[in-house]
Amino acid sequence: MKKLYTLALCACLVLAMGAPATAIGEMTSNEVSTQAAAESNGLEIVINDTVISLDVPVQVCDQVTYVSYWPVVQALYPEATAEWTNDRAVVTAPGLTMEIQPGLPYFIANGRYLYLPQGIKFSGSVILLPVRTLCAALGADVSWDAIGNRVVITAGYAPITSGEVAYQADVLYWLSHIINAESGNQPLSGKIAVGNVVLNRVANPRFPNTVYEVIHQRNQFTPVSNGSIKLTPNAESIAAAKLCLDGANTVGNALYFLNPRTASNSWASRNRPYVATIGAHAFYA
Repeated sequence: MKKLYTLALCACLVLAMGAPATAIGEMTSNEVSTQAAAESNGLEIVINDTVISLDVPVQVCDQVTYVSYWPVVQALYPEATAEWTNDRAVVTAPGLTMEIQPGLPYFIANGRYLYLPQGIKFSGSVILLPVRTLCAALGADVSWDAIGNRVVITAGYAPITSGEVAYQADVLYWLSHIINAESGNQPLSGKIAVGNVVLNRVANPRFPNTVYEVIHQRNQFTPVSNGSIKLTPNAESIAAAKLCLDGANTVGNALYFLNPRTASNSWASRNRPYVATIGAHAFYA
């Protein structure tokens, strides 16, 4: 695998579907505020030159535009169906399957894990997602019409490429294994951060060119020497690896990480710029 990792889904706008009241009640911390709703300032959504009707107004939270996903899906995929099963919304259409589970900072489209740094939002019982991320899943283009104060969406030829095609099997294997071995008990953001370090090294000329070579570089990752790299990764470590491969990043250009409790005077902590601490790990660029 060459040193080329494009952050495929870096910008986020939003989605939506009705959910049971019990699920919504558990998600009050992610609800869209009245102030955020006011910030929308009458934004319209235009799909293929037609203004679509939305079940809730467009919302803007921290400069991210959120929209009820179902009207957008219906406009682009008239044959789409949706159902609520196993605490998640499942959307199916020709060439497309989407799973949206409240409480997770991502949703899944054709097996691709699309990161939502601000999470899934709600307006009443309607799920809201970033419009650019939604349209990336749906294979649509998004632009901003400042004069008309509207988001313009244009249908593409096909939805997002499947995970089976996008994720190289050997890369996913080793990345998920090192994430699990180094941070299997850490929060998802910490797991993503470990994956970011590996991919940042692949992209950096000072390190080897592939995920396998970076992970197996001598004296770099303890799980390789103690054998814990061989442990089967848990589900969240696999999800974190897929999120990283689809552009999720929680530590920028970090190249090193350590546990301050066990390596407080390490070379990285003394010589490299500090980036962040996530869970039990401190990260350095």
